[in-house]
Amino acid sequence: MTDKSFKRTVLFVSAAASFLGPFMISTVNIALPVIGIYFKADAADLGWVATSYMLATAAALVPVGRAADIIGRRKIFLLGAALLAIFNFLALFSMNLTFLILCRLLQGIGGAMIVTTSVAILASIFPPGERGRAMGINTAATYLGLSMGPFCGGILVQNFGWKSIFVSTGVFSLFVFYMILRYIKREWRVAKDEPFDILGSALYVIFLLSFMYGIFLVPQFKSLYFISAGIVIALLFLRHQWIVPNPVFNIKLFLGNRSFAFSNLAALINYAATASVAFLLSLYLQYVKGMSPQLAGSVLVIQPAIQAGFSPFAGRMSDNVEPRYIASAGMALTALGLFFLSRLSLATSFFHLMIFALCFLGFGFALFSSPNVNAIMSSVTNEYYGAASSTLATMRLLGQTMSLALATAIFSVKLEKAQIAANLDLFLGSVNLAFFISAITCLAGIYFSYVRGKIHIDKT
Repeated sequence: MTDKSFKRTVLFVSAAASFLGPFMISTVNIALPVIGIYFKADAADLGWVATSYMLATAAALVPVGRAADIIGRRKIFLLGAALLAIFNFLALFSMNLTFLILCRLLQGIGGAMIVTTSVAILASIFPPGERGRAMGINTAATYLGLSMGPFCGGILVQNFGWKSIFVSTGVFSLFVFYMILRYIKREWRVAKDEPFDILGSALYVIFLLSFMYGIFLVPQFKSLYFISAGIVIALLFLRHQWIVPNPVFNIKLFLGNRSFAFSNLAALINYAATASVAFLLSLYLQYVKGMSPQLAGSVLVIQPAIQAGFSPFAGRMSDNVEPRYIASAGMALTALGLFFLSRLSLATSFFHLMIFALCFLGFGFALFSSPNVNAIMSSVTNEYYGAASSTLATMRLLGQTMSLALATAIFSVKLEKAQIAANLDLFLGSVNLAFFISAITCLAGIYFSYVRGKIHIDKT
């Protein structure tokens, strides 16, 4: 296999893996109302079904990324696809919501393995002058997963039941596993002689889970205990990472690299502001507008379809234009789309939702994501690709988890244990508040995106 054909093959496999995670998330989002009826679950419990996958992925990303540098990125990539297949099929045997959430948590660990390794492998084989285009295609695959998920999920749920979505994602996981096994023979072990930081990994997982669980318990008083414990453990983690010779999370990258630090912060803010959009709109379209899962999925396709179409263009553009300009413009468009969504009501027209909200969000995400990924991966050297990839993925998943945690907390406060269908006014108030907070958050993100500094990409 020539070098050019090998690059194309790795890009295809990486894109397939990048498609899988968002596809899983968005198919589950569209199935939430049906899952809620099946298990007689309230809105807060359904939030756990959506969030558990991303919480587990966020908690596992940093330890998994470091393990991949030591053990081998291909090995971890392969293991991640296997775990996704196993626990997708096990989800079919869920007799209660607790077992389903457990399967989602374990799927999240597998998702962490493929997310952090695929981007690191891409950065390793594509030089800076070609990296923006490769990252753009990879990002487009992510958005394609988001766009196909609601559409395919709606068809599957309406015609075959909610368990069919786990059959489809299980089969696709097996396909990714086969592609890695068959076509990627090269291994990447950039830290094979270095020890694994077990204590640092344990502190990281405990602080993240404690902090996020505390957020989910808001407004209960005991949430303060978990949040406080998470902050304390985070400080211990940072101190340990500063003094240990081979840290699991290299915090010095943030202190000595402004572009890396601010690009990651911009990613965290962007995803914290936007990840709950599909979750909230799925409930809105089905409960308020009375749409079927299939029709709701078709509407939700609009936003990620636009993202998928324009992400490669934005990625290529970021090879020649400073990424901060493109990404900041994307963040501004995203904030505008979120402000439109904060005005949703019982009488909101389909045209208003489709044109002024979903299209703005689609263009905004496309302009932000690919250039931002290119900026992050181009701000570090080869030895830090694994760390950079896992850090970026952590920011993304942590932001997504925070976004869904906010939505779940607002539901807990306003709706408590009440059913959505019988309390549409309270539900709409919750949705409006969630989108308004997200829009303000996104506005703040424009600043960090713009002041990250220049990325000088060497095209030779």
